[in-house]
Amino acid sequence: MSQIEKKGEAAPSTLFTVSSSPHIKHEDDTRTIMLDVIIALLPALIYAVYNFGFRVLTLVFLAVGASILFEGAYQMLMKQSVVVSDISAAVTGMLIAFNMPVTAPLWLPVIGAFFAIVIVKQLFGGIGKNFLNPALAARVFMLSWAKEMTTFVEPGIKPSATAISVITSDSVSAATPLATLKIGHIPNLSIKEMLVGDHAGSIGEISALLLALGGCYLLVRKIITWHIPVSYIGTVALLTFVFSKNPLPYDYMSYQILSGGLFLGAIFMATDYSTSPLTGKGKLIFGVGCGLLTVLIRYFGAYNEGVAFSILIMNLLVFYIDKITKPRIFGSSTGIHGSAKRGKTNSPKKV
Repeated sequence: MSQIEKKGEAAPSTLFTVSSSPHIKHEDDTRTIMLDVIIALLPALIYAVYNFGFRVLTLVFLAVGASILFEGAYQMLMKQSVVVSDISAAVTGMLIAFNMPVTAPLWLPVIGAFFAIVIVKQLFGGIGKNFLNPALAARVFMLSWAKEMTTFVEPGIKPSATAISVITSDSVSAATPLATLKIGHIPNLSIKEMLVGDHAGSIGEISALLLALGGCYLLVRKIITWHIPVSYIGTVALLTFVFSKNPLPYDYMSYQILSGGLFLGAIFMATDYSTSPLTGKGKLIFGVGCGLLTVLIRYFGAYNEGVAFSILIMNLLVFYIDKITKPRIFGSSTGIHGSAKRGKTNSPKKV
């Protein structure tokens, strides 16, 4: 009999569970967060269908379906809880398709989904334990099929929605704005066309305006913070203005930030929870690093685009960024990097 019962008092009906921090109470879970990301991607998806036709939906459905299938199959095979209902695999599939040209053969998104889900995500423990962004890792892997990943068409050219492959021996790839900027020239496009997305490119990267609209939605919903997108895009803007390859630095900078997958990467992939830093200071460092690497690759690399490579490289440094930006321990005058780390003690001063 407890002490309370001995005194004739009623035992408390509520039990409290003591656990380690952080103690956060919030209605959002993985599913609601992923649903918000899908909603944010819808404007760019609709515009891609308008520009390139229904083959866009075919590629998206294949990538999403394959991602869900591979995740569920792996979890069942490993006798794990099947959690495909959290729709994180669906988001990965959408981003894989967004990083592909509309001319990609129908087998390519399936291969990309397998690499992203099984190799990058599940083999490292599943959601939240992967150290690379799965969709970007898949994009880099799919570059093994260089022609299939670099054959772009102008808006208005709508390949067959059901043909296994639409690339023939005489297929000609339309020049993307980045290819023109690479040699220091300004694309023969207006800023409005660049902003809206009336140019060649991957399915989900062409409309900076609609991607920014989706980013605003995620900010309002507090799914992401401003730190990484602003520091990433801002770094690219600053460097391409200061080190412009063209006599018109402002124009050159404007076309650089509106070209390629910069907005898609900065808003939707660099901000991935499991592969980005935890602190605001760490996020700023991460974004600046991504921007610096993106410009270096665009300027000096053999490949026109540097977004995927830069984010993946910075993903590998997140552990160290988190380590050096870890907040000061409450009650400590030196924090984790102070005298205690050098072998001294933080004993209280004598009064």
